[in-house]
Amino acid sequence: MAVREEMAPASSWRWRDAVDGDRSMRAKAVILALVVLYVLLFLFSLGSGASDTSFWDAAVAWLGGGSEALSLRDRVVINDIRLPRIVLGTLVGASLAVSGAVMQGLFRNPLADPGIVGVSSGAGLGAITIIVLGGTVLAPVIGVLGIYALPLAAFFGGLASTLLLYRVATRRGQTSVATMLLAGIALGALAGALSGILVFIADDQELRDLTFWGLGSLAGATWAKIWAAGPFILAGLLVTPFLARGLDAIVLGEATANHLGVRVQRVKNTAIVTVAAATGASVAVSGGIGFVGIVVPHLLRLTIGPEHRYLLPASALLGASLLLVADAISRVVVAPAELPIGIVTAAIGAPFFLWILLRQRGLLDL
Repeated sequence: MAVREEMAPASSWRWRDAVDGDRSMRAKAVILALVVLYVLLFLFSLGSGASDTSFWDAAVAWLGGGSEALSLRDRVVINDIRLPRIVLGTLVGASLAVSGAVMQGLFRNPLADPGIVGVSSGAGLGAITIIVLGGTVLAPVIGVLGIYALPLAAFFGGLASTLLLYRVATRRGQTSVATMLLAGIALGALAGALSGILVFIADDQELRDLTFWGLGSLAGATWAKIWAAGPFILAGLLVTPFLARGLDAIVLGEATANHLGVRVQRVKNTAIVTVAAATGASVAVSGGIGFVGIVVPHLLRLTIGPEHRYLLPASALLGASLLLVADAISRVVVAPAELPIGIVTAAIGAPFFLWILLRQRGLLDL
């Protein structure tokens, strides 16, 4: 009996190692496939649009092998319109997806998402405040901060929302899902009310800008916007890999994480600031693009498992690819006009979110 009891754990550990090894290999294969998918979508987006520049010409020009064969107009289209749009879409898609994965790990719930729980609403309120009051009350702030005023305002708005949400939803180290969702709805409603006041006092041009900004779009992508928001987004993306081990431990429970030597409070604080920076900067330059943060991490968890060292980079790649696909759809559906990209992501994400809810309640077995 003693021999059997000693051998059973050993065989169990070997089985677990084999399973973990298989999952790691699958995760690496998925990440490699996502890299290839993103490169193909990048080149496709570079060659698609209203201009008659072909896919091959655009790809060769971007790689630096034949830009002299393109006209000045085509070079301007590629370098000043398409390329900034692709880069911005990549940054925004990656940041929203990674922020969703971090929040889901922090709250230990697959329904957490910057858009659903009110973080994006807080960031939007900060951005709207700058847009409406930037020429009057906040003109000195604009003069000092310049192009960084908008992403900074969105960052602090998202940070305030995230901190409030965490304080309301978490008690004694346990996060209530119902409280989280209800608090997110309340925070979103409050931010919407304050935004409505600002919209009420806005002039006609500001109202038009706010309308299209609120629907979400990459149409106004410029290198200036990328330089303004890019540092915040990149900082968030570069920090998140260092949170992977801590998030894995927190998923097991905060008490367990403490026993494993993880500084839970430091991980929480870093995650909150990271999500606020990435989401705030993304909302500032692209407007309301929802559901990316809930669709992407959930799909990847079903495919490669919950381990964050693989989940976070995979989320960045799939989020960027998904937004490039959504942007392509937005330019094709009502061509030559352009459908706001937030409508496309909502049309894809809302049914998926409903499926997650039904699946968790056991009403669907898919």
